[in-house]
Amino acid sequence: MYAEFLSKKLGDAGAEEGCMLSVETSGKSYKGVLMPHHEFSGRDIMILKVKSGYNIGIRIDPSAKVEVLSRPVERAKHEASEETREGLKTIVLIGTGGTIASYVDYRTGAVHPALSTSDMINAVPEIREIANLKAKVLFSIFSENMTVAHWQKLAEAIAEEIDAGADAVIVPHGTDTMGYTAAAVSFMLGEVPKPVVFVGAQRSSDRPSSDASSNLMAAARFCVDGNRAGVFVVMHDTSGDDSFAVHCGTRVRKMHTSRRDAFESINVKPVAHIGADGEIAFNGGGREVTAGRAEARSAMCTDVVLLQFYPGMDPELFRDVVLKSRGVVIAGSGLGHVNGNMVPLIREATEKGIVVVITSQCLNGRTNLNVYNTGRDMLNAGAITVWDMLPETAYAKLMWALANTASAKAAKAVMQTPLAGEMSDRRELL
Repeated sequence: MYAEFLSKKLGDAGAEEGCMLSVETSGKSYKGVLMPHHEFSGRDIMILKVKSGYNIGIRIDPSAKVEVLSRPVERAKHEASEETREGLKTIVLIGTGGTIASYVDYRTGAVHPALSTSDMINAVPEIREIANLKAKVLFSIFSENMTVAHWQKLAEAIAEEIDAGADAVIVPHGTDTMGYTAAAVSFMLGEVPKPVVFVGAQRSSDRPSSDASSNLMAAARFCVDGNRAGVFVVMHDTSGDDSFAVHCGTRVRKMHTSRRDAFESINVKPVAHIGADGEIAFNGGGREVTAGRAEARSAMCTDVVLLQFYPGMDPELFRDVVLKSRGVVIAGSGLGHVNGNMVPLIREATEKGIVVVITSQCLNGRTNLNVYNTGRDMLNAGAITVWDMLPETAYAKLMWALANTASAKAAKAVMQTPLAGEMSDRRELL
């Protein structure tokens, strides 16, 4: 995959993946570990992992000098055992992919997806000090490639593990759509009797600032010592390693593209905070762990769309999409408003039995369509509000509600009934 001159230059130097190289090219000097050449990289590009932990691509000219400074040390890969120790709880890791479900190849410094149970367990060996650890890789995909079918298989796999004796399930998941998955699984699992904890990483395992192992360890400590049943998300809540937040799975959103403390609870306080010493401080009550069985009611209606209102929104552009669906979630402005020109389309949809749910793109605060004329027109047209529910949570819940009820009227009633901590008509001072 390298250009002929670069392949020869590397061969003459005796360089191979994992070697520490000194490279001089185009008047600049570099030092780093030679990484695998990516199929999308140019043929004259060499990839080095530098001291900061970042990978950089360097364009090599034919006159460049390449010197091997050191060679990689071979490390034996040990197959992890799933041995059971008396007195410890059993946690099952169900891998789905994402930054967190990866491990570092210390020969080259490259990060690879965990494609086996051994890879999963070896990635977090410290958890075995506090719990018996089992693992399975259900998917290995980017979270943006998650579909409703993946959510369904995941909920069913979680219920199966709990009913087989797991005391808790941890789901390593990509961060970009983790809030959607956590919400969907919350409704499918209902009053699950054990903790189900989603956890992600903003920084990959090869970076010095990686949050992968610390997030996983915090999730494990919550599973072992928290005594709370339900679906949760555990992530850093500071830029350091001193505090982690436990979020309700239906109330959490990724609020920053790259910060370690990107996740926040919306409209409620986090369920708990976990200190670096493992101490858990709860912000309120919750369901305690029980010995009950788990049930995955995983039917979902995929004929649901999520729209965001914007100034100048033309209802004709969305007419076919709305009228071909069984449910629509609209994230309106402010208290949940749309332009008055959208009201006839909302009325036409509801008269056809399509459920139209209004949320707010403000995120914080609750919807209220009784304050202004436009809102009252939307209510008269048949739209419903869902208090302070997040748009993505409403989207997941509407899919579940339509699949698990017999009519639009029944689905509306489900949408306006709190099921998994997803909504409230109270305004808390946070």
